[in-house]
Order: sequence, then C-alpha cells, then structure tokens
Amino acid sequence: MTTLTKRDHGGGLDTAIARFGGARTDWIDMSTGINPLSYPITGITPESWTALPDKSAQTRLDQAARRFWNVPEEAAVLAAPGASALIARIPALVTSGHVRIDRPTYNEHAAAFQNANWTLSEIRHTARVIVHPNNPDGTCWDGNDHNPTDMLIIDESFCDVMPDASHIARAARPGVIVLKSFGKFWGLAGLRLGFAIGDPKLIARLAEMLGPWPVSGPALDIGHAALTDPDWAQNTRVRLIKDAARLDELMTKHTNLVGGTPLFRLYHVDDAQAWQDRLAGHHIWSRIFPYSQNWLRLGLPHPDRWSQLEAAL
Repeated sequence: MTTLTKRDHGGGLDTAIARFGGARTDWIDMSTGINPLSYPITGITPESWTALPDKSAQTRLDQAARRFWNVPEEAAVLAAPGASALIARIPALVTSGHVRIDRPTYNEHAAAFQNANWTLSEIRHTARVIVHPNNPDGTCWDGNDHNPTDMLIIDESFCDVMPDASHIARAARPGVIVLKSFGKFWGLAGLRLGFAIGDPKLIARLAEMLGPWPVSGPALDIGHAALTDPDWAQNTRVRLIKDAARLDELMTKHTNLVGGTPLFRLYHVDDAQAWQDRLAGHHIWSRIFPYSQNWLRLGLPHPDRWSQLEAAL
C-alpha cells in the first residue's frame, strides 16, 4: 500500500474547531492567502451544470485570460481545475533530472518533482521553479539570476495583486510555463480554476494529461465574467493594499514584519505555536510552519470581522 506524505498548508479549519471549539461561523480563517471578499457569483445558467462544456465556452475563457494577463501571441493558454492540478503534472513534461526550487516556498512544487523521481539541486539543474511573489515571505523575483534550463516554471498565483510585476512576457519563450490561480486574488478557491500559460508544446502536453472537459461549466462562466471585469480587479487591489497596511499596523505593535503580499503578511514572533494557540482561543486560525518556530503568517479578515482580531490582540 502506498503511503501519502502529508504536507502542511493553510486551511484545515475543521481541525481547529475540533480542538478549540466553537461553530464555523465563529471563526475567521486567516491561515490562507485567499481574498476574504470574493468575486460575486451571478448569472450561472442551468445548462452550465447539466451540459458538457462546449469548445466555444473554453475558447471564450482562454481569450479573456489572454486579454486580462496580456499574454504574448506566441504563448498558449490552458485552463485547468486549479493550479495544483497543473503543479502535480508539470514534472512529467520533461525527462526527470535535477530541479532547482529555492526554499522556503510553496511545498507542492518540490513534492510534485520528487514524486516524479526528480532530484532537488541548487547548482546543477535542468528545470527551475520560481514562486513570484514567493509564499510565504512575498519576495519577488527580478529575473536576473536565471540560467537557461529545459523548463522554467514561474508560479504567479499571488501576482494578480501586483500585475505590473508579472513575468508573463517570458511565456513566449521555449520551455517557460507561467501559472495563474483563481483561488487567491478572486477569492474563489473552491471553484478550482487555474491557468498554465507558455510554451505551446508543453501546454499541449499538459492538455493531453488533463483530458477532455478539464474545467467545469460553472467555472468557465465565472472565470470569464471575472476576467472581463477590470473595474472589480482594480478596486480590489486598492482595498487589499489598504487592508494589508491596517493588519501591519495592528500586528507590528507586537511583532516584526518579515514580508508578504497584499493577500498575506508574514511576521516574526517569539513563539509561533503559542501565538497560533492564543489566536485560536479567540477563534482566529493562523498559519505556522514546521521549519520555523518564529514565523506566523496571517491572511486578511473579512471587512466585517476586524473587531474580532483587534480584541484578540
């Protein structure tokens, strides 16, 4: 029997509730980097649920993605059931070898490559993964330290809060794949929608791996609506920046800021486990890391729940 390795993530609010009590509605889940004020879902037709998604709906979504992210004409676009589904399949695109993944970062990339018999190496590598901005510290990649490889994956799951920093122009280059997530900026993690944008040959192989109808009808409709709503996107960026500054103002009275993005902040504390337990006592769930006793990561609360956080502090 194969044993699956458990990897740490945010979320898991059910576990916190089982330990610290309360109803789900009592809790604020600040353990993720998900926008707490999600894109509004309206206008889903019954056919989106009952009919197989047709090619025109997929094409419409792809074209919206091209416009929203300014995708180079030479690059291909593939919608998928979440960025995680793409991350799990990408290592199979190139013959296994050595991959560089600077850590700490989002741990699913290393797990996917290791499961495909790749070896992690900072010096000798034929593939590289860059999370931009990085999770959990928000560090941005300037693009100046990249040596040619067979495959370069740029995970921009959190980059929609800072679109001017995107490396989407690199998607036109051979061997490059840029990943986009719909769960973070749009706050629709349950929708399971993500995109791979890049080298047409690699994207075509990813499409074959996913098979027909990889994206549900409702996700096609909601994704298209969101990607063609630039006003919502711009207003959301402004709000997230203000809320991140408000969170920093509260937290830096007690901690030191390490970094982050407008969707999550990383703080240095004296005892991360004690901080998580203390906040959980007030029904606030936070993120700590197995490799650090001092890092505490917080997402943003819903606009109506700031008072609960302020009381806990």
